Amino acid sequence: MLLFWRIFDMKKKKTKKRRRVILLIAEIILILLLTLLLFAVVKLSKIQKTKLDMDQVAINEDLSSETMDAMSDYRTVALFGLDNRTNNSLSKGRSDVIMLANINNKTHEVQLVSIYRDTYLDTGSGVFEKCNAAYAKGGPEQALSMLNTNLDLAITDYVTVDFSAIVECVDLLGGVEMTITDDEASLMLGYIQELNRLTGNTASCPSSGGTYTLNGVQATAFARIRYGGGDDYKRTERQRAVLSAMIAKAQKSDLKTLNALINTLFSDIQTSFSNADLLALATNIFNYKLSETNGFPYEKTAHRYDKVGDVVIPCDLSSNVTALHQFLYTDMAYTPSDTVKNNSEMITSKTGYREGDGF
Repeated sequence: MLLFWRIFDMKKKKTKKRRRVILLIAEIILILLLTLLLFAVVKLSKIQKTKLDMDQVAINEDLSSETMDAMSDYRTVALFGLDNRTNNSLSKGRSDVIMLANINNKTHEVQLVSIYRDTYLDTGSGVFEKCNAAYAKGGPEQALSMLNTNLDLAITDYVTVDFSAIVECVDLLGGVEMTITDDEASLMLGYIQELNRLTGNTASCPSSGGTYTLNGVQATAFARIRYGGGDDYKRTERQRAVLSAMIAKAQKSDLKTLNALINTLFSDIQTSFSNADLLALATNIFNYKLSETNGFPYEKTAHRYDKVGDVVIPCDLSSNVTALHQFLYTDMAYTPSDTVKNNSEMITSKTGYREGDGF
């Protein structure tokens, strides 16, 4: 009987010891998780957060329920790129880059669509001009409204980044590999010289076409080529190529590099996302896969008007928006809302260009 109690007591002590070990491990894991969470929150605090005035963000009231259902499996975010050297603000200025990042919530595939910044659209209150004027006139709210009302979208989130951060980020990634033409190499020179003056760098210009690992200044110059290099159509293609290459390299980077990227980039970002939203997106950062990219409008022409300058004209808006919804949401049954149809008719009336007149 005495032996039984001794054995029982020994088992009891072992059980207590095992519990203490389990509790200790649980405490360590909890501390690590809290440390990681604190690290993430501290880093995310570097990003400028804005609370959008949703009363000022327009979404077409005549969007069909079928269209809303087709979009519900995706998260579409507006991306704006500003050159804010003159006003030092991410809430003002013309958006040199306008992109849609469309995330498939099930597959985590990401599509990128560049909206040509000179596209002739209703920027608000029936004023038709270059679409990048919307951000300058009313900040992100008006820019989102411009996208939603002209393209039958329901975007409520955005990210704005200052171009100056791209130079440093590409350098931190060790450069990005790009294939450039002889013409592009020649056109990069002026942009590289300007960026060198602004950033204090001494980047050289490729002497000819070929495949190069471009540094930050070179990659930014490559992405900014416009006149003589395929105009804004080719320019946005280069921007998407550089962004895609940066994302691909970042996904393969070590923690030290990622930390340096965060420290550099986050202070030059403004967004409507909360910390909770950003943390939720970050959990899938290595699962996101860039798929197809393209530019909008698909069928278009260019024309110069005295009051608004050189513009890109959709031929026509309704057919282009239909193609956009088919691309983003595989919505083959999409029908433009009356708002989009009216804007399309107004553009045709003002410009004389209609479906079939573009390239």
